[in-house]
Amino acid sequence: MSIANQINDKQVTVHTLENMALKGEKISMITAYDYSMAKLVDSANIDVILVGDSAANVMAGYQTTLPITLNEMIYHAASVVRGTKRALVVVDMPFGTYQGNSKEALNSAVRIMKETAANAVKLEGGQEILESISRILSAGIPVMGHLGLTPQSINKFGTYAVRATTTSEADKIIADAHALEDAGCFALVLEKIPASLAQKVAQELTIPVIGIGAGGYVDGQVLVLHDMLGITQEFSPRFLRRYLSLGDEIKSAVQQYVSDVKTSDFPNEKEQY
Repeated sequence: MSIANQINDKQVTVHTLENMALKGEKISMITAYDYSMAKLVDSANIDVILVGDSAANVMAGYQTTLPITLNEMIYHAASVVRGTKRALVVVDMPFGTYQGNSKEALNSAVRIMKETAANAVKLEGGQEILESISRILSAGIPVMGHLGLTPQSINKFGTYAVRATTTSEADKIIADAHALEDAGCFALVLEKIPASLAQKVAQELTIPVIGIGAGGYVDGQVLVLHDMLGITQEFSPRFLRRYLSLGDEIKSAVQQYVSDVKTSDFPNEKEQY
């Protein structure tokens, strides 16, 4: 095995990400929700797998991320961990499991870590959830922050439009970012904010900053797997690059299978015992 492969095969940790950011090496992060997909993306040397509460959208068909439960997130996360050897696995804490009750936040985070064997949790919000973050960190559980567009707050903002376009909101994001770093978060996700603001945050913080719709001046990028593969087709924001049109290919394959069954082409003589 080459030295490069030995490096790639090493388990990614929160310290790995810190070192990558210090060296200027970009961090790759993607979502996954099941064993098979996790095994595939992990074998492609992804750095971080996020078991996102976006499972509510792409796996369960909900319009928002709000309905997904802690038990459902634990199910998805445990499946992902079983398919992962190298990547750092981070699990979104779902809506209602950490806001306003730090004891419940700790209990929820402990359940995630004990029942999934994941490596870290992610929470949306800034200074308003610092008590929950501190309590989780006190148990030795790594926490990733998330600012900007926070989908769990959709009913507060009423839109998925770009956040922090006003000076006051931009100032709050900067203040919240520093607060999360000071509290002990090992990394931060910035979602759908101006690239110049994301750049400023990344320059001011020492922890890795990972963007989604936040420009290229941060330490890494994250996308939803189903979006970048073209499995979900109705969602096409500016920041999304589709690397495949897998939805069309899957539909075409199933249509061919249906046709082969209907015409008795499948199975043929070589495909039976």
